[in-house]
Amino acid sequence: MAALGVTDEAGQWLLARARESIGAAVRGEPLAPASHRPAGVDAPGASFVTLTLDGQLRGCIGSLEASRPLFSDVSDNARAAALKDPRFAPVTEAELDRVAISVSVLAAPERLPVSDRQALKQQLTPGIHGLTISAGYRRATFLPSVWAQLPDADDFIDHLRQKAGLPDSWPDSELRCERYTVTCFDEQTAPAGCH
Repeated sequence: MAALGVTDEAGQWLLARARESIGAAVRGEPLAPASHRPAGVDAPGASFVTLTLDGQLRGCIGSLEASRPLFSDVSDNARAAALKDPRFAPVTEAELDRVAISVSVLAAPERLPVSDRQALKQQLTPGIHGLTISAGYRRATFLPSVWAQLPDADDFIDHLRQKAGLPDSWPDSELRCERYTVTCFDEQTAPAGCH
């Protein structure tokens, strides 16, 4: 069994369901109901679906909180990653067979008490922890896979603060930091990550 209670069988099923969801959405067809769902996918879950094309990021959308059944979360995020990621044009039917899919199932986030950058760095393990930062209405996250592009903790934090539109000022009494882990199921060996 994989971490977070999602078995490898369930992970492969989620990948297949993500692909079905993307195909139906791109073709403008309704998604057929799932006749059989493996154990664990009906429980509330949070996920990110990352799409890559020729090794490059092509779309990534996800949920940070478990607010619906995991299979619904994956299906909805897959459709959104294909059609609604504002950084990219919608995936075309010609691209469907070439798009690789990665599904990251998120563990519950853990709030980190941080007083400064060094305290935050000490609580992060590159390649293991994803990080969400927020202050006021601004919020951003990096999945653990982003460490592959930003292996230095200072760079990782700087880019995430920039993504959230937050200044690099310490101490920041409004800054909220949460780390999480993921169980990742993918169709390729090295996903580009979700920026």
